[in-house]
Amino acid sequence: MLGVKSRNLGTVPATTTRGAATTGSGGRDVGMAAWDLRPCGMLVQKRNSDVHQNKTIVPTIRVKVKYGSSYHEVHIKSQATFGELKKMLAGPTGLNPLDQKLVYKDKERDSKTYLDAAGVTDGSRMLLFIDILTQEKRVLENIKTVKIDKASTQLLEISSEIDKLVKQVGNLEIEIYGGKKVVEKALLNLIELLMSQLIKLDGIVADGDVKLQRRMQVKRVQKYIEFLDMLKIRNSKIASNGNECNVRAPLQRLNNILFE
Repeated sequence: MLGVKSRNLGTVPATTTRGAATTGSGGRDVGMAAWDLRPCGMLVQKRNSDVHQNKTIVPTIRVKVKYGSSYHEVHIKSQATFGELKKMLAGPTGLNPLDQKLVYKDKERDSKTYLDAAGVTDGSRMLLFIDILTQEKRVLENIKTVKIDKASTQLLEISSEIDKLVKQVGNLEIEIYGGKKVVEKALLNLIELLMSQLIKLDGIVADGDVKLQRRMQVKRVQKYIEFLDMLKIRNSKIASNGNECNVRAPLQRLNNILFE
């Protein structure tokens, strides 16, 4: 039986059926799946992209990394970045990826650089060092963040305590300006409690917005203490002269003093 001629491939045996294998040059077996029969009757070889349907297989390579006196073998895709390699090294080395410095062929490699673009192949070796400057900078930033969070939490707790004391100040103001005598010890206790909040505020070390908020709370407490001193004087007059008339609305007087 005669073979079928292809325009560029010569004669292909006609006895070959789809799915069977033919022997091409060099003794390699070529499946019929690599051939395409055109409507005109011509048999042409499929392009490689058609055969694999655009499925590109990225090979996995072995990279040997030396860190100190230890060697670490990492299996990674050849098209991965040095940053991805650093993440894989974080576990066995205990180093944060941000603190790692990878040197390949006597050159430090950027985390965004691809391994294959840098010439890394299967079995390549590289060195791992600690980036001291980056590590110190990151540690300082972490410490600063922790301090800010701690200061914010302390300030929030102190502000809550001050709000509770303010309510007590308001209650005493209503009684005193209503002409009712109060025990002086109640006024002194409130002053003492507010002073303790001032000491706590002075102990907060902060910068930026937290520092500004601390300063505002300090001024706020100082005004409450001054107002309590005024209430003491008013209360003493009630004790010596009897009940006095309500000259001004208590809450209005407190607000005027605090927001002057």
